[in-house]
Amino acid sequence: MKGTHLGEFEELVLMTCALLINTAYSVTIGAEIESQTGRSVTLSTVHTALYRLEKKGFVESYMGGSTTERGGRKKRLYRITASGFDTLNQAKDLRQRMWSMMPEYKF
Repeated sequence: MKGTHLGEFEELVLMTCALLINTAYSVTIGAEIESQTGRSVTLSTVHTALYRLEKKGFVESYMGGSTTERGGRKKRLYRITASGFDTLNQAKDLRQRMWSMMPEYKF
């Protein structure tokens, strides 16, 4: 299916949305990816990935409540969709299948 391929960073963002139930927004997603991978992540790359994932139907966004720490502004939160979860499972199954076929290497 064209348009449903996940790049590595999109997969990380999608998985992070699934992990951060009810708290996934660009800042928390970026922070979690940095924490788990040790990679530096910019908010613009997270926003771009979220936009693509939403366009593909893998995540959906909604407005959370306003907070005083944000000056009364609401956060745009993200949650994984059933289609997004299926896509993650397909990616995991493919990797596991290929790893199980990996020959033993002796270097």
